[in-house]
Order: sequence, then C-alpha cells, then structure tokens
Amino acid sequence: MARDLEPSFISKDNLKGLVLALLSSLFIGASFILKKKGLRRAGASGIRAGVGGYSYLYEPLWWVGLLTMVIGEVANFIAYAFSPAILVTPLGALSIIVSAALAHVMLKEKLVPLGALGCVLCIVGSVALVVQAPQERSIASVAEVWELATQPAFLVYTSTVVFIVLVLTFYLAPRCGQTHVMVYVGICSLMGSLSVMSVKALGIGIKLTFEGENQFLFSETWFFVMVVTVCVLTQMNYLNKALDTFNTSVVSPIYYVMFTSFTILASVIMFKDWAGQYAAKIISEICGFMTILSGTILLHATMDLGDSRMSGMCMYSSLSSSLSARLTNGATDAMHPKDDVPSTSIPLRRQELFLSP
Repeated sequence: MARDLEPSFISKDNLKGLVLALLSSLFIGASFILKKKGLRRAGASGIRAGVGGYSYLYEPLWWVGLLTMVIGEVANFIAYAFSPAILVTPLGALSIIVSAALAHVMLKEKLVPLGALGCVLCIVGSVALVVQAPQERSIASVAEVWELATQPAFLVYTSTVVFIVLVLTFYLAPRCGQTHVMVYVGICSLMGSLSVMSVKALGIGIKLTFEGENQFLFSETWFFVMVVTVCVLTQMNYLNKALDTFNTSVVSPIYYVMFTSFTILASVIMFKDWAGQYAAKIISEICGFMTILSGTILLHATMDLGDSRMSGMCMYSSLSSSLSARLTNGATDAMHPKDDVPSTSIPLRRQELFLSP
C-alpha cells in the first residue's frame, strides 16, 4: 500500500521524534558558539585548530560546548529510532537560528538583515519538508537494515562518498582547506550522511533490544557501531577546523544544507523513503529543500558583501580572483579576533565553482 494512503496525522512515535529533534537542534546550535569561544581562547595561547593544533583540548569552555553537542546528538540519535531521517534531519535548521543569534551576541559576529532572512527561508523550507515527509517504514531487526545497506545502489553511494572524502582529506584540505569552506564542511557532511544511516540502524537495534529482542548478538550491529565511531570522530575533527577558520554564521548553514541533502539522498537510496509516494509530494519535498538552499546562498552572499565593505572595496562590484586572494590574505588577523574585540564579519573568499554557497 502506498504510504500516502496511510493516516495523515502524526503518530506517537513520530511526535516523539519531532520533540527530540527540536531539543537536539537547540543544544547543537548552542554548542557551536561555546566550542568556537573555546577555540578562540585556546588559539590565543597555543596553536589554532585550523592549522592542526589541539590546544583547545585544554580549554574548559570547549569541553562544555562538546558536552552540549553530545547531549544534542544523543537526543538526535534517539529521534532517528522513532522517525524517518527525512523528517528528523531537516529540523536541524533550528540550530542555524540558535547559532546565528548567539554568534551575534556572544562572538560579536555581524548578521545583517538579509542574512536573517536567509535563516527564515531555511526554516520555511524545513517546515515544508516535514509536512510532506513519508511515514516510517516498519523494520523488524538489524539484519533487515543490513540487507538494505548492502543493496547495490547504496554500496555505490557509500563507495562514492568514501572516495570523495579521501580526495578532500589528503589532497584538497592541505592545499586550500584554509581558504575554501567547502573542503572542511564537505568532509563533515559526507561522513555525516553515513553516520546517520548507521545511527538509525543502531537506534532501531536498541529499540528492539528494549522490547525483548537483543540485537547486539548480531555482528551487523557492531559493524554499525564501528562506522558511527569513525564517522563521528572525523566529523568532530573537521568541524573544529571549519569553526576555527570561518565565520560561524557561514559554517552553520552551509554544513546544515550539505549534511541534510546528503542524508536525505542516502536515506532515499537505503530506506527507499520515496517509494510509494505520489510525484506531487516528492516535488513538494524537493521545493522545500530548494527553499533551504536559497536561504543558505542568501546568507553566504550577504557575508561576502560584508567582506567587501570591510576590505574597503565598495567602489567595485566584483574583484578578480587574484586580487581577492591578496585582500583575504592581508586580512588574516581579522579572521580570528580576540574575544574582547568586536568583529563584524570574517573574510571568506568567493568560490565561483560552488556559486558562493
């Protein structure tokens, strides 16, 4: 039976997933700010995380931010056990609003009105996705999830993700990770899509275990545990680098859009979320995501406009790539302002290849 023919009201499980996802976004949004505050303090007395340092491990505020993020991730973890990824993941847009607002207050990072409008568009698109989200499919065991994970289509997706991550990590990150936000965020987002699929498998396993069917007797469950561990550690490392190098108001929405898009794609391939849905609903979901993407591009574009004013180049509407690079390199000190020095916006080079995402 097509999922569209199922009752349209929110089930108790989906309601639990929604509440947990909302709480998760609040905690994660706050964690961005706490961790970056800790990164700034650590960078003032040691080697910054953006250039390979780990002095932030000695900064208590960074650990508070990490604990806050862990709480948010645990709530998110449980939410995936009750609701489909295409419903839970888009609600992460709330973390953009939380982090952008707190960055404006605590980090003195400027968020112009058009940037705020971009955040609103992200939320509107997320609501559209949630409204059109399909019902969760019924899964009886982790072994069933393993069958879904080893189908040819998802194996192709996984292989592609691993290849791209290796290229970004070992080739592009050492060369342009400090100037192109897409490198660090791309690694986090791609690995995140795999971690969510594994987290959902674990969530289902834990849920079934509490219901009396122990899923930890199967090797597949422990394989998913290993995948989650590797992916989360990789995400944490490169997210630290991104936050320490670029403006929080830029990193947060770009990370959200990329993470959400790859997660939805992975879920559609692995769990066949769109199977049985009418074309109109699928198009509505795509339009919702495009609204989120538009909001993120708008937010990023307004940050670039702020960079142009900061560089004293208001008389020009565009710059050559070489001149832009020289101006960015000349403003290195502004990229990591001290806590007691208000900052407006952090220089971020335009990237024509990615249409300034």
